Amino acid sequence: MRTLTLQAPAKVNYRLDVLRRRPDGYHDLRMIMQRFDLCDDVRIALSDIPGIRVTCGSEGVPDGPENIAWRAADALLSLAGRETGVEITITKRIPVAAGLGGGSSDCATVLMGLNQLLGLGLSDARLMEIGVKLGADVPFFIFGKTALAEGIGEQLTAIEQIPPVWLAIVNPNVPVSTAWVYQNLQLTNRSDDFKMPRLYSSIADICAILGNDLEAVTVKRYPVISEIKERLRSLGAVGALMSGSGPTVFGIFEKEEEARQAVADLARETGWFAVAARTL
Repeated sequence: MRTLTLQAPAKVNYRLDVLRRRPDGYHDLRMIMQRFDLCDDVRIALSDIPGIRVTCGSEGVPDGPENIAWRAADALLSLAGRETGVEITITKRIPVAAGLGGGSSDCATVLMGLNQLLGLGLSDARLMEIGVKLGADVPFFIFGKTALAEGIGEQLTAIEQIPPVWLAIVNPNVPVSTAWVYQNLQLTNRSDDFKMPRLYSSIADICAILGNDLEAVTVKRYPVISEIKERLRSLGAVGALMSGSGPTVFGIFEKEEEARQAVADLARETGWFAVAARTL
């Protein structure tokens, strides 16, 4: 097998607590992370021509070594000690710099795909060790389950029970730098003694833990985030929150048709990126 085409799903954060700044410049976090079925397509092909080539063609996504997917391929080729060429074609559907983890998911997908194509036989745990050096969210997408994420995001515990829900994903078509958000975050004293639930039996249980410490930073610069949340609630969302460092907002709906109607209304009235999605 010399070619694979895989799907790289997006994620939302039902919860994102920033506990403290670490000496290494990162932050200790506590998050509940959930994948959903808005996916990039990632085609990975081995080539007889040495070198790594990444093609995306999406504004804001580099094609060379600056692309995290390129760095993923480089890491596995170095580990394999092979001169094989790798061609990666990414068809973007996940908005860029949106708080949805698209780049990290693409990176994780390249690690898993190349592991298979090259016959390396690396365990998921080993791929996660490689992935965290490329991006803090990369291990989550290799883990492949709804998870409590701690540390910088690499300490993952599977959520034992959580109901599937329908989401309305709304992005106001502005990119947000994660680095900028963390640089402008004013940390408050927060105890990490709180134990995040591992069992969620209903949508109400999910809505009860919604929270994002980064939202206050991003919304100051992009107040449209508050407007999106209000619009989603007015259209029937039982909960609404900014995902990651933003600016994407997700609304939680009890029924598929409600999520799809909200998305149709918002797209028609505003021109924002809006899509209905099912959690994975």
